[in-house]
Amino acid sequence: MTALPELSGKVALVTGASRGIGYGVAEALVARGDRVVITGRGEDALKEAVEQLGAERAVYVAGKAHDEAHQAVAVERAMEAFGRVDFLVNNAGTNPVFGPLADLDLGVARKVFETNVISALGFAQKTWHAWQKDNGGAIVNIASVAGIAPSPFIAAYGVSKAAMINLTQQMAHEFAPKVRVNAIAPAVVKTKFAQALYEGREEEAAAAYPLARLGVPSDIGGAAAFLTSDQSDWVTGQTLVVDGGIFLNAGVG
Repeated sequence: MTALPELSGKVALVTGASRGIGYGVAEALVARGDRVVITGRGEDALKEAVEQLGAERAVYVAGKAHDEAHQAVAVERAMEAFGRVDFLVNNAGTNPVFGPLADLDLGVARKVFETNVISALGFAQKTWHAWQKDNGGAIVNIASVAGIAPSPFIAAYGVSKAAMINLTQQMAHEFAPKVRVNAIAPAVVKTKFAQALYEGREEEAAAAYPLARLGVPSDIGGAAAFLTSDQSDWVTGQTLVVDGGIFLNAGVG
């Protein structure tokens, strides 16, 4: 990045941020002057992301989101590198299976919940105790429109994201007034993670959206920047749907 903005003094921990939505969030926060700690499983991808974000503004911690030791190390790294962790963006997630609940392997279901829900709670607990409990801040959980309405092909993922939305409300209630907690529910965003939902048929997929395109990571980055800014200072416990208008098609007529 060139012409980096003046430092804001704020620090964010963004999980699952070597690429895709997580990287888009980290990029948006760095662009306004925040410093970031990013996590992910692939060290090479994380190194490349830090180079793009700016080594003076970003550091990384490689590991699996559901690993409690990794969660602790990530929060400790934020405190060691920057002395604070004002914002947590829980983006790390998985969707290893497609298909209906009737045939879902329960071991896979456990893995989905462990990564998509329990890890978010773990990161939130550790961030709370390390900094936010005494100093305040904000948490943003990346949910999905699949957590708001049925999504037959990604049923397990959708159920986990519904749990994420309720987790957001529970934490918003418990962490107030020090910490605001909100969620973002994207529709299909053009990432490697969601590629199976549009690959080879992007034009057809986009035609269903009133705004005539699929989402891109910067769309979610902008929403996360808003929900961690002073402009959203009276917003907590909410789920911001960022969907290109796709839910408008659910009406009758």
